[in-house]
Amino acid sequence: MEFKHYSVMLKEAVDGLNVRENGIYADGTLGGGGHSNEILKRAKDIKLIGIDQDEEALKAASERLLEYKNQTVFVHNNFSNIIEVLDELGIEKIDGMVLDLGVSSYQLDNADRGFSYMADALLDMRMDKSKDGSAYDVINTYSEDELTEIFYNYGEEKWSRRIAKFIIERRNIKPIERTLELSEIVKAAIPQKAREGVSHPEKRVFQAVRIEVNGELKILKNALINIVERLNKGGRLSVITFHSLEDRIVKQTFLELQKGCICPPNFPVCVCGNKPKIKLITRKPILPSEEELLINSRSKSAKLRICEKL
Repeated sequence: MEFKHYSVMLKEAVDGLNVRENGIYADGTLGGGGHSNEILKRAKDIKLIGIDQDEEALKAASERLLEYKNQTVFVHNNFSNIIEVLDELGIEKIDGMVLDLGVSSYQLDNADRGFSYMADALLDMRMDKSKDGSAYDVINTYSEDELTEIFYNYGEEKWSRRIAKFIIERRNIKPIERTLELSEIVKAAIPQKAREGVSHPEKRVFQAVRIEVNGELKILKNALINIVERLNKGGRLSVITFHSLEDRIVKQTFLELQKGCICPPNFPVCVCGNKPKIKLITRKPILPSEEELLINSRSKSAKLRICEKL
Protein backbone atom coordinates (compact mmCIF):
# COMPACT_ATOMS: atom_id res chain seq x y z
CA MET A 1 0.00 0.00 0.00
CA GLU A 2 1.33 3.41 -0.99
CA PHE A 3 2.04 5.74 1.94
CA LYS A 4 -0.37 8.64 1.54
CA HIS A 5 -0.95 11.30 4.14
CA TYR A 6 -2.67 14.66 3.83
CA SER A 7 -0.69 17.23 5.81
CA VAL A 8 -3.21 19.22 7.82
CA MET A 9 -2.75 23.02 7.92
CA LEU A 10 0.45 22.60 5.94
CA LYS A 11 0.93 26.26 5.00
CA GLU A 12 -0.13 27.62 8.38
CA ALA A 13 2.17 25.29 10.35
CA VAL A 14 5.21 26.03 8.19
CA ASP A 15 4.42 29.76 8.00
CA GLY A 16 4.50 29.67 11.79
CA LEU A 17 8.11 28.44 11.79
CA ASN A 18 9.33 31.60 10.06
CA VAL A 19 11.82 29.47 8.08
CA ARG A 20 15.22 31.10 7.50
CA GLU A 21 18.22 30.32 5.29
CA ASN A 22 20.90 28.05 6.78
CA GLY A 23 18.57 27.03 9.59
CA ILE A 24 18.26 23.61 11.19
CA TYR A 25 14.68 22.35 11.44
CA ALA A 26 13.05 19.18 12.72
CA ASP A 27 9.86 17.42 11.76
CA GLY A 28 9.02 15.34 14.80
CA THR A 29 6.18 13.46 13.11
CA LEU A 30 7.59 12.95 9.63
CA GLY A 31 4.75 10.88 8.19
CA GLY A 32 4.79 11.11 4.42
CA GLY A 33 7.11 14.12 4.53
CA GLY A 34 4.57 16.81 3.69
CA HIS A 35 5.60 19.37 6.29
CA SER A 36 9.28 18.57 5.73
CA ASN A 37 8.94 19.11 1.99
CA GLU A 38 7.30 22.48 2.57
CA ILE A 39 10.01 23.54 5.04
CA LEU A 40 12.78 22.61 2.60
CA LYS A 41 11.11 24.63 -0.18
CA ARG A 42 10.99 27.81 1.90
CA ALA A 43 14.69 28.75 2.07
CA LYS A 44 18.18 27.78 0.88
CA ASP A 45 20.72 25.59 2.64
CA ILE A 46 18.36 24.24 5.29
CA LYS A 47 19.17 21.11 7.27
CA LEU A 48 16.09 18.98 8.04
CA ILE A 49 15.87 16.25 10.68
CA GLY A 50 12.93 13.93 10.03
CA ILE A 51 11.86 11.88 13.05
CA ASP A 52 9.23 9.13 13.06
CA GLN A 53 8.61 5.95 15.03
CA ASP A 54 6.96 4.34 11.99
CA GLU A 55 9.57 2.75 9.72
CA GLU A 56 7.15 2.72 6.79
CA ALA A 57 6.77 6.50 7.14
CA LEU A 58 10.54 6.98 7.16
CA LYS A 59 10.90 4.94 3.97
CA ALA A 60 8.12 6.84 2.20
CA ALA A 61 9.42 10.26 3.26
CA SER A 62 13.00 9.49 2.28
CA GLU A 63 11.77 8.61 -1.22
CA ARG A 64 9.62 11.73 -1.46
CA LEU A 65 12.45 14.00 -0.30
CA LEU A 66 15.13 12.36 -2.45
CA GLU A 67 16.01 15.65 -4.18
CA TYR A 68 16.99 17.03 -0.75
CA LYS A 69 19.09 14.01 0.24
CA ASN A 70 22.11 16.18 1.05
CA GLN A 71 20.02 18.33 3.41
CA THR A 72 18.06 15.66 5.25
CA VAL A 73 18.68 13.05 7.91
CA PHE A 74 16.03 10.54 8.95
CA VAL A 75 15.80 9.11 12.45
CA HIS A 76 13.75 6.14 13.66
CA ASN A 77 12.70 7.42 17.06
CA ASN A 78 9.94 9.22 18.94
CA PHE A 79 9.93 13.02 19.01
CA SER A 80 9.82 12.85 22.81
CA ASN A 81 13.45 11.74 22.65
CA ILE A 82 14.51 14.97 20.92
CA ILE A 83 17.44 15.52 23.31
CA GLU A 84 18.83 12.04 22.59
CA VAL A 85 18.30 12.51 18.83
CA LEU A 86 20.08 15.87 18.68
CA ASP A 87 22.91 14.70 20.94
CA GLU A 88 23.56 11.69 18.69
CA LEU A 89 23.66 14.00 15.66
CA GLY A 90 25.98 16.42 17.43
CA ILE A 91 23.46 19.27 17.14
CA GLU A 92 23.13 21.64 20.09
CA LYS A 93 20.19 23.79 18.96
CA ILE A 94 17.60 23.91 16.19
CA ASP A 95 15.70 26.82 14.63
CA GLY A 96 12.26 25.26 14.52
CA MET A 97 10.20 22.11 14.82
CA VAL A 98 6.77 20.95 13.71
CA LEU A 99 4.61 18.28 15.37
CA ASP A 100 1.54 16.85 13.63
CA LEU A 101 0.13 14.68 16.42
CA GLY A 102 -2.18 11.71 16.19
CA VAL A 103 -2.51 8.94 13.63
CA SER A 104 -1.70 9.42 9.94
CA SER A 105 -4.13 8.86 7.07
CA TYR A 106 -1.94 5.96 5.92
CA GLN A 107 -2.10 4.27 9.31
CA LEU A 108 -5.88 4.66 9.42
CA ASP A 109 -6.44 3.52 5.86
CA ASN A 110 -4.07 0.56 6.02
CA ALA A 111 -6.37 -2.00 7.62
CA ASP A 112 -3.49 -4.28 8.55
CA ARG A 113 -2.23 -1.74 11.11
CA GLY A 114 -5.34 -2.30 13.25
CA PHE A 115 -6.16 1.38 13.87
CA SER A 116 -9.53 1.43 12.14
CA TYR A 117 -12.87 0.44 13.61
CA MET A 118 -14.29 0.11 10.08
CA ALA A 119 -11.97 -2.57 8.69
CA ASP A 120 -11.28 -6.04 10.06
CA ALA A 121 -7.72 -6.66 11.20
CA LEU A 122 -5.73 -7.99 14.11
CA LEU A 123 -5.77 -5.60 17.08
CA ASP A 124 -2.44 -3.81 16.85
CA MET A 125 -2.38 0.04 16.74
CA ARG A 126 1.39 0.29 17.31
CA MET A 127 2.88 3.26 15.49
CA ASP A 128 6.29 1.68 16.06
CA LYS A 129 5.89 -1.97 15.12
CA SER A 130 9.28 -2.83 16.59
CA LYS A 131 7.91 -2.17 20.10
CA ASP A 132 6.04 -4.65 22.30
CA GLY A 133 2.58 -3.99 23.68
CA SER A 134 -0.22 -3.86 21.12
CA ALA A 135 -3.94 -3.13 21.34
CA TYR A 136 -4.45 -6.88 21.75
CA ASP A 137 -2.47 -6.75 25.00
CA VAL A 138 -4.42 -3.78 26.33
CA ILE A 139 -7.81 -5.32 25.57
CA ASN A 140 -6.95 -8.82 26.78
CA THR A 141 -4.76 -8.20 29.84
CA TYR A 142 -5.82 -4.91 31.46
CA SER A 143 -8.18 -5.12 34.43
CA GLU A 144 -11.71 -3.77 34.35
CA ASP A 145 -10.63 -0.73 36.37
CA GLU A 146 -7.67 -0.04 34.07
CA LEU A 147 -9.81 -0.29 30.94
CA THR A 148 -12.45 1.94 32.48
CA GLU A 149 -9.85 4.58 33.33
CA ILE A 150 -8.32 4.51 29.85
CA PHE A 151 -11.68 4.78 28.06
CA TYR A 152 -12.77 7.62 30.33
CA ASN A 153 -9.53 9.61 30.47
CA TYR A 154 -8.32 9.14 26.90
CA GLY A 155 -11.62 8.70 25.08
CA GLU A 156 -13.89 10.83 27.28
CA GLU A 157 -16.33 7.94 27.03
CA LYS A 158 -19.13 8.14 29.59
CA TRP A 159 -20.02 4.45 29.17
CA SER A 160 -16.46 3.42 30.06
CA ARG A 161 -17.32 1.13 32.97
CA ARG A 162 -20.03 -0.72 31.06
CA ILE A 163 -17.79 -1.16 27.99
CA ALA A 164 -14.95 -2.49 30.14
CA LYS A 165 -17.36 -4.95 31.80
CA PHE A 166 -18.55 -6.24 28.41
CA ILE A 167 -14.94 -6.68 27.25
CA ILE A 168 -14.01 -8.67 30.37
CA GLU A 169 -17.06 -10.93 29.95
CA ARG A 170 -16.26 -11.61 26.29
CA ARG A 171 -12.54 -12.26 26.79
CA ASN A 172 -13.35 -14.72 29.60
CA ILE A 173 -14.90 -16.86 26.86
CA LYS A 174 -12.09 -16.33 24.34
CA PRO A 175 -9.45 -13.67 23.59
CA ILE A 176 -10.58 -10.62 21.61
CA GLU A 177 -8.28 -10.64 18.60
CA ARG A 178 -9.71 -8.43 15.88
CA THR A 179 -10.84 -4.84 15.39
CA LEU A 180 -14.38 -5.64 14.33
CA GLU A 181 -14.80 -7.93 17.34
CA LEU A 182 -13.93 -5.01 19.62
CA SER A 183 -16.14 -2.69 17.60
CA GLU A 184 -19.17 -4.95 18.02
CA ILE A 185 -18.57 -5.38 21.77
CA VAL A 186 -18.39 -1.60 22.27
CA LYS A 187 -21.59 -1.02 20.28
CA ALA A 188 -23.36 -3.76 22.25
CA ALA A 189 -22.27 -2.17 25.53
CA ILE A 190 -23.61 1.30 24.73
CA PRO A 191 -27.40 1.49 25.16
CA GLN A 192 -29.32 1.92 21.91
CA LYS A 193 -30.69 5.34 22.88
CA ALA A 194 -27.16 6.62 23.49
CA ARG A 195 -26.12 5.35 20.04
CA GLU A 196 -28.89 7.18 18.19
CA GLY A 197 -27.50 9.78 15.82
CA VAL A 198 -23.90 8.65 16.47
CA SER A 199 -22.39 7.13 13.34
CA HIS A 200 -19.43 5.43 15.06
CA PRO A 201 -19.95 5.03 18.83
CA GLU A 202 -16.78 2.91 19.02
CA LYS A 203 -14.57 5.78 17.83
CA ARG A 204 -13.77 7.06 21.34
CA VAL A 205 -12.72 3.64 22.60
CA PHE A 206 -10.43 3.04 19.61
CA GLN A 207 -8.87 6.47 20.17
CA ALA A 208 -8.32 5.69 23.85
CA VAL A 209 -6.69 2.33 23.15
CA ARG A 210 -4.42 3.85 20.48
CA ILE A 211 -3.30 6.58 22.89
CA GLU A 212 -2.55 3.99 25.58
CA VAL A 213 -0.66 1.67 23.21
CA ASN A 214 1.59 4.49 21.97
CA GLY A 215 1.83 6.47 25.23
CA GLU A 216 0.83 9.59 23.33
CA LEU A 217 -0.37 11.81 26.16
CA LYS A 218 2.13 10.60 28.77
CA ILE A 219 5.08 11.86 26.74
CA LEU A 220 3.65 15.10 25.37
CA LYS A 221 4.32 17.68 28.11
CA ASN A 222 7.95 16.71 28.73
CA ALA A 223 8.53 16.48 25.00
CA LEU A 224 7.34 20.08 24.51
CA ILE A 225 9.56 21.30 27.36
CA ASN A 226 12.59 19.49 25.92
CA ILE A 227 11.97 20.79 22.41
CA VAL A 228 11.76 24.37 23.67
CA GLU A 229 14.99 23.82 25.61
CA ARG A 230 16.80 22.92 22.37
CA LEU A 231 15.44 25.80 20.27
CA ASN A 232 17.70 28.72 19.37
CA LYS A 233 16.53 32.17 20.44
CA GLY A 234 13.77 33.11 18.01
CA GLY A 235 13.20 29.47 17.10
CA ARG A 236 9.60 28.39 16.64
CA LEU A 237 7.54 25.33 17.54
CA SER A 238 4.32 24.54 15.62
CA VAL A 239 2.05 21.88 17.15
CA ILE A 240 -1.07 20.47 15.48
CA THR A 241 -3.45 18.53 17.73
CA PHE A 242 -6.57 16.55 16.88
CA HIS A 243 -8.50 16.18 20.11
CA SER A 244 -9.17 18.20 23.22
CA LEU A 245 -6.88 16.18 25.50
CA GLU A 246 -3.82 16.86 23.33
CA ASP A 247 -4.73 20.51 22.83
CA ARG A 248 -5.21 21.04 26.57
CA ILE A 249 -1.71 19.72 27.31
CA VAL A 250 -0.14 21.90 24.61
CA LYS A 251 -2.06 24.98 25.75
CA GLN A 252 -1.22 24.51 29.44
CA THR A 253 2.45 23.70 28.78
CA PHE A 254 2.87 26.76 26.57
CA LEU A 255 1.25 28.94 29.25
CA GLU A 256 3.59 27.54 31.92
CA LEU A 257 6.64 28.15 29.74
CA GLN A 258 5.44 31.66 28.99
CA LYS A 259 4.78 32.48 32.61
CA GLY A 260 8.20 31.75 34.02
CA CYS A 261 7.69 32.32 37.76
CA ILE A 262 6.24 29.35 39.65
CA CYS A 263 6.20 30.89 43.13
CA PRO A 264 2.96 30.57 45.16
CA PRO A 265 0.60 33.52 44.52
CA ASN A 266 0.94 34.74 48.13
CA PHE A 267 4.71 35.33 47.81
CA PRO A 268 5.37 39.11 47.72
CA VAL A 269 8.39 38.69 45.41
CA CYS A 270 9.68 35.98 43.09
CA VAL A 271 12.18 33.65 44.73
CA CYS A 272 12.17 30.80 42.19
CA GLY A 273 14.16 32.71 39.60
CA ASN A 274 12.32 31.12 36.69
CA LYS A 275 12.16 33.33 33.60
CA PRO A 276 9.69 33.11 30.71
CA LYS A 277 11.09 30.74 28.09
CA ILE A 278 8.69 31.44 25.22
CA LYS A 279 6.24 33.93 23.85
CA LEU A 280 2.97 32.80 22.31
CA ILE A 281 2.59 33.46 18.59
CA THR A 282 -0.99 32.16 18.72
CA ARG A 283 -3.11 33.43 21.62
CA LYS A 284 -5.93 31.27 20.29
CA PRO A 285 -5.40 28.16 18.16
CA ILE A 286 -5.48 28.42 14.38
CA LEU A 287 -8.27 26.30 12.87
CA PRO A 288 -8.50 24.72 9.40
CA SER A 289 -9.92 26.92 6.65
CA GLU A 290 -13.30 26.19 5.08
CA GLU A 291 -11.45 25.19 1.91
CA GLU A 292 -9.34 22.64 3.78
CA LEU A 293 -12.37 21.19 5.53
CA LEU A 294 -13.94 20.53 2.12
CA ILE A 295 -10.78 18.78 0.91
CA ASN A 296 -10.11 16.73 4.04
CA SER A 297 -12.87 16.08 6.58
CA ARG A 298 -10.33 14.54 9.00
CA SER A 299 -8.95 18.03 9.62
CA LYS A 300 -12.16 19.25 11.29
CA SER A 301 -10.88 18.74 14.85
CA ALA A 302 -7.37 20.08 14.20
CA LYS A 303 -5.90 22.99 16.15
CA LEU A 304 -2.54 24.66 15.59
CA ARG A 305 -0.59 26.43 18.35
CA ILE A 306 2.77 28.16 17.82
CA CYS A 307 5.34 29.53 20.26
CA GLU A 308 8.73 31.25 19.93
CA LYS A 309 11.81 30.76 22.11
CA LEU A 310 12.90 33.87 24.01
